[in-house]
Amino acid sequence: MQKHIIFFDIDGTLLDQHKKLPASAKQAILDLQAKGHEVAIATGRAPFMYEELRKELGINTYVSFNGQYVVLDGEVIYTNPLNHESLESLTEMAHSNDHPVVYLDEEDMKANVPQHDHIDESIATLKLGQFPSYYPEYFRERSIYQSLLFCEKGEEKPYEEQFDHFDFIRWHPYSVDVIPAGGSKAEGIKKITDKLGIPSDRQVAFGDSLNDLEMLRDIEHSVAMGNGHDRAKEAAKYETDAVDNDGILKGLKKLGLL
Repeated sequence: MQKHIIFFDIDGTLLDQHKKLPASAKQAILDLQAKGHEVAIATGRAPFMYEELRKELGINTYVSFNGQYVVLDGEVIYTNPLNHESLESLTEMAHSNDHPVVYLDEEDMKANVPQHDHIDESIATLKLGQFPSYYPEYFRERSIYQSLLFCEKGEEKPYEEQFDHFDFIRWHPYSVDVIPAGGSKAEGIKKITDKLGIPSDRQVAFGDSLNDLEMLRDIEHSVAMGNGHDRAKEAAKYETDAVDNDGILKGLKKLGLL
């Protein structure tokens, strides 16, 4: 079989609701690699948030921050940071609305408030074992690839109207991702596939959520998880079982890759 490249989202795709990697998913990835396929990750997470998972699976190619930080075989090949002036304005608006902001780069995350329940509750669901520390000046000193705006559903609308430079993607009842406008996992993936010269008919993607929509629409062989968002299932070409019911393994078998 010709070499394929398979991109996996993390939360709700590789990891179940308890943030555990099913044994069948791990074995499926090892089997793909043994067959000579390229296995990569495409996630909204920052690189430091899934370092252990990459080591466990032997994966060195990944798309982070929903496409804004792209690594091919351990080498950074593309970055797309948030517009600094717009981020400053967003921070001011968020502060006036009592909406906390967290800034993320490839190494760390920092908050513009010492503590907030919305930060604690949403970050806790990622089971990272860490929370952002207080450092409101962080975004002035670093390239920030993604921010988290903490507000309840619907409260992001004024920000969407105000900031053309940004896209807002809700991932939690209390939090939205803030990424550069037009940025997506699909754009990040294209940087890798163009560099490797892998044609579209040998590109595969698995995802489950709203930040996977572009990837699931654009990739020729896209698979939505059974536990996924209805819009993800509509965007994908195929649907597999839930992550905790051998969904990765079943999806790869459906595609004939295993």
